Amino acid sequence: MTVHYDLYGEVALIRLDNPPMNGLSLAIRQAAVKALEQARQDPEVRAVVLMGAARVFSSGADIKEFGSPLAFQGPNLSQLIAMVERSPKPVVAALGGVAMGGGLELALGCHYRIATPDCSLALPEVKLGLVPGAGGTQRLPRALGVEPALNLVVSGDAVKAEQLAAIPGQRLFDRLAAGAETLRDEAIALARAGADAQAAGQPLPRLRDLPCSHPRADGYFHFARTLVKGKAGPLPAPVKAVDLVETATRSPFDEGMAIEFQSFRLLMESPESAALRHAFLAERAASRIADMPPGIRPRDVQSVAVVGAGTMGCGIAISLLQAGLPVTLLETKQEALDRGLASIRQHFETELRKGRLKPGQLDERLALLRGSLDYADLAQADLAIEAVFEDMGVKESVFRQLDAVMKPGAILASNTSTLDLDRIAAFTQRPQDVVGLHFFSPAHLMKLLEVVRGVQTSHEVLATAMALGKRIRKTCVVSGVCDGFIGNRMLDPYLRQAAFLLEEGCSPAEVDRAMEKFGFPMGPFRMSDMAGNDIGWYIRQRHRLERPEIRHSAVADRLCELGRFGQKTGAGWYDYVAGRRDAIPSPVVQQLIEQHRQAIGIVPRRVPEQEIVQRLLLALVNEGARILEQGIAARASDIDLVYLTGYGFPAWRGGPMHYADQLGLFEVAETMRQFAQAPNGDAVFWQPAEWLQRLVAAGGRFNG
Repeated sequence: MTVHYDLYGEVALIRLDNPPMNGLSLAIRQAAVKALEQARQDPEVRAVVLMGAARVFSSGADIKEFGSPLAFQGPNLSQLIAMVERSPKPVVAALGGVAMGGGLELALGCHYRIATPDCSLALPEVKLGLVPGAGGTQRLPRALGVEPALNLVVSGDAVKAEQLAAIPGQRLFDRLAAGAETLRDEAIALARAGADAQAAGQPLPRLRDLPCSHPRADGYFHFARTLVKGKAGPLPAPVKAVDLVETATRSPFDEGMAIEFQSFRLLMESPESAALRHAFLAERAASRIADMPPGIRPRDVQSVAVVGAGTMGCGIAISLLQAGLPVTLLETKQEALDRGLASIRQHFETELRKGRLKPGQLDERLALLRGSLDYADLAQADLAIEAVFEDMGVKESVFRQLDAVMKPGAILASNTSTLDLDRIAAFTQRPQDVVGLHFFSPAHLMKLLEVVRGVQTSHEVLATAMALGKRIRKTCVVSGVCDGFIGNRMLDPYLRQAAFLLEEGCSPAEVDRAMEKFGFPMGPFRMSDMAGNDIGWYIRQRHRLERPEIRHSAVADRLCELGRFGQKTGAGWYDYVAGRRDAIPSPVVQQLIEQHRQAIGIVPRRVPEQEIVQRLLLALVNEGARILEQGIAARASDIDLVYLTGYGFPAWRGGPMHYADQLGLFEVAETMRQFAQAPNGDAVFWQPAEWLQRLVAAGGRFNG
């Protein structure tokens, strides 16, 4: 972590070097200030070029400093940018790779800017519950125009420099470089030209001095604010971003800067931003495996076999094909294979029709796909992923056949969502090469991939699984072996508690409404109907044999005995009309619930919405604590990431363990004890996990 200072004749080249993305940490800011001062005092230096090492300008502020004094400790980012802007010698920003957040704001403070055409620019602060805090909302509208700038600030999305350079009248770039190889030299030439212009009497150009207006400001900002409010939901940052861009059109520059900085500080203290920043850091942390020896290299995966051409198998195949990997899809019957191949083709044809694929890409992806009915055709695959029915006998048959035909060094992966991976590995002569790859349905859309590490899974195989997940653009979280791994293990008590709420007086719609109001896209009963109630029924039947001590409500079994398996049968916890997915409250289900209450002797009561939410969430939290205690998850943030990316937990709440930290763990444990003591309370269910009790005693947090 440093800043390099070099002289190229009369131009000082200052390079930010903080791998991997040149984050603007306090140490980098301090070193940059020192380098700028050195250039200012050197009479031989006429101009400065500011660029990043390793062809990356800067991804912005160091998010690890957010929420700590380091974020604002001098020189803070605004002070660094002000120093650049006030420089008596021209400063050129040479932008390559990425210029995002504070990195883009730093570039906006320079007098001149040059970028490679493929450089990605963004102000992504809204994705962390923030707004730009170092002039982004005040300088960018002056550089690009109000409407393009507002789109960038509110969306947080990255745009290539060549697209922004095409905006009529833009002042963001003085020129585009030919490419990364020539960026430095072209930037130095631009700096010399700037110094010559200054010597000829031209003032240094500053974005702050440009006018900023919109011809129909009142109507435009009213429209923008209404639109953004509808999309932002409970998040305050996007709407505040609209306010700040409007401020740029109505207030003097320095006044707008002060308002922006104050807004940034207030949002940084908000629970929504804390949760979104936690999620961002959780995703980074999840890729780190504590006991991975240095020097372990992933195996080369050039071809993959997928066993099972059902919905899950096809979704996995699509994910692999999208990453350019050849796939052999295996089935036992021609009809099932034909159906799977046709489903995959239909998916890509739909993508082409919607403009998400270029014409040539359809043929390229389908050329990578072949079907087979013979395990021998998988012999040369580097990896096989089993995606068959969730039954141990079926898994055993598949893995014994894979083990017999696949080459030495090939990896055998199971998509099991609940079964014991170590038992599956024991069906082979290569348990060290067996790993779990638990995709979530639909596999080509869902971001989460649970990478399940068996007792004998080798470090090399684990590293390969993580690398594959990254290649197919999944968020990978490592889990140990247990019933349901991280996500589904926690889902079990969540769904059991939801069923107990029906016994006590709730309707499915009341429970779902409470959780959807909290922020889930679906409550537990709508989710079960979508996934298929027969899946949960099968798991409960297995649990009664393997774990008879667990208490279940019989009401869900009664539902399945009626054949109400959810959307696929047109009836589940709700009724459904063909061709639509609207969940219609069912009088049949209400009658079933009432009869069940009478059979077990419960007089229904009105359950407050807050109790519904807390019972379901704390059921997740307590099981999460047990998972940490048993070492199934490496860290609490991994659990949060599983629920944020795989189960619809609202991002602005940060995940169940973060939510518990925000409540306070003493309060969490006390609330559990109150639930245990309530009429019909389950003392065993609500016993706080030992891990939770230890944290309470130490005054700690899950995410320390």
